[in-house]
Amino acid sequence: MPRVVFVRELGFLQDEILALGSMVSQALGESVIALGERNAAKAQELIQRDQEVNRKRYAIEGDCLRLMATQQPMAGDLRLLASVLEITTELERIGDYAKGIGRIILLVGPEPLMKPLVDIPLMCEQVLKMLDRALDAFIHQDADAARAIAAEDDLVDDLYNKIYRDIIGFLVEKPQLFDRANYLLWAAHNLERAGDRTVNICERVLFNVTGQMTELDVT
Repeated sequence: MPRVVFVRELGFLQDEILALGSMVSQALGESVIALGERNAAKAQELIQRDQEVNRKRYAIEGDCLRLMATQQPMAGDLRLLASVLEITTELERIGDYAKGIGRIILLVGPEPLMKPLVDIPLMCEQVLKMLDRALDAFIHQDADAARAIAAEDDLVDDLYNKIYRDIIGFLVEKPQLFDRANYLLWAAHNLERAGDRTVNICERVLFNVTGQMTELDVT
């Protein structure tokens, strides 16, 4: 395969990463909205749509492995292909968190939530901002942006801890609402993990740019 064709194939993979990122970002945002509305129909839709995310992931992985097997990538190209494989996995897991919130909605049912959703949507908004910028940093090979985005995960963790404290305080007064409280904690935990997965993407950006694996300490 001529070099110009190989470069075009790499560009196609980057476009597919952005497409996958858009799919999981939309799903995560819609899952939180559906949670607030206890929208069972949307929850079922999100669970079914996760199959599309999985198919996209496997297609991207197949293209990466084909290029690795049929070409002799230079060091920088090989890092890019390795990063695509890892980032694809991280995005698929974020899609799983959206599906997980869909399942939580079905467990909640039509019953009112134990408290209005305020901090959970804020968590989701922060994660989605980080994810969008992390993917942009990957496309533009921006190591400085990756480090800055990863540091913002502290905001997600702070919101999660606030949700945890608020719910525990609420249960002290109304322990009979344990199950409903637990559902909200699960949803918040999924968002917290989505933030961690986004940090992993930032680490892959640094690997792709520098050739060194760096664990970003955001605690």
